[in-house]
Amino acid sequence: MQYTDAIYGSYEIEGVCAEIIQSKLFQRLKTIHQGGANFLVDSRLQHTRYEHSIGVMLLIRRLGGDEKEQIAALLHDISHTAFSHVIDYVLDIRDESFHEEWYETFVSYPEISSILQANGYTSQQFIQENFPLLEQPLPRLCADRVDYTLRDLYHAELINSTEIDFFLSHLSIHENRMVVTSKESARWIKASYTILNEDYFHKKENLFANQKFAELLREGLGRKLLLESDFFQDDQHIINLLEFDMYTKIKLERIRTMTDFDPAIPSTIIVKKRELNPEIIQGGKTYFLNTIPS
Repeated sequence: MQYTDAIYGSYEIEGVCAEIIQSKLFQRLKTIHQGGANFLVDSRLQHTRYEHSIGVMLLIRRLGGDEKEQIAALLHDISHTAFSHVIDYVLDIRDESFHEEWYETFVSYPEISSILQANGYTSQQFIQENFPLLEQPLPRLCADRVDYTLRDLYHAELINSTEIDFFLSHLSIHENRMVVTSKESARWIKASYTILNEDYFHKKENLFANQKFAELLREGLGRKLLLESDFFQDDQHIINLLEFDMYTKIKLERIRTMTDFDPAIPSTIIVKKRELNPEIIQGGKTYFLNTIPS
């Protein structure tokens, strides 16, 4: 299959990766927005878990990661529910781990496990093994963190393709970890991650959308307009259920038009402050950015 990505360009995707992408479980991610309810108040933010998951796979492939790690990249968000992390706000899960609790179940579904088995893999490999290009603890770089940073900021028009291409040209792998080859690129991705946290995750309009939508979903659950199982479908399914009831339909429209938005009112959503400290490779050795004199 031919695939064109907004960040990495056009690629031919074949074999097991193409089979996973074409599965119904993965196709569901096409209608699950990456930023939760952000798109309700900002029409630019239409990117999805589908795009992000393929993007992480393409980034790993671009850097020479093997097939297994590319598969892990495709699968890493497959258990996300409708509106992504909004379910965590609805259920008051502070570490935003609802989708992680369901990951093993999704990877073990026959549709996915049969594809893996037909290609010489097992679901347990992607449940039990670690994939260091895909995931690293903060403050390090990893494919998941790099992709959502670039993708969110690009669609929010806070960075451009020229900046992205320059950064990607200085991205490399050392001892199975993602590193950068210049201080300039390290400073850029560190600053971009700060912008992501301050001007995207903490943007008052985005917090408003996610908080008010979570409150509306909580009300819908209480009134039996929707069930927790409905979240395992997609965003449009949830919206259809809310719009079926006139009262919640009106409230949904008030979110879209930001009728009740007041920037002076603090959000109840707690977003953790996060910082990057990229590793730079110089002379065959790696150093964290904050240890290198400016």
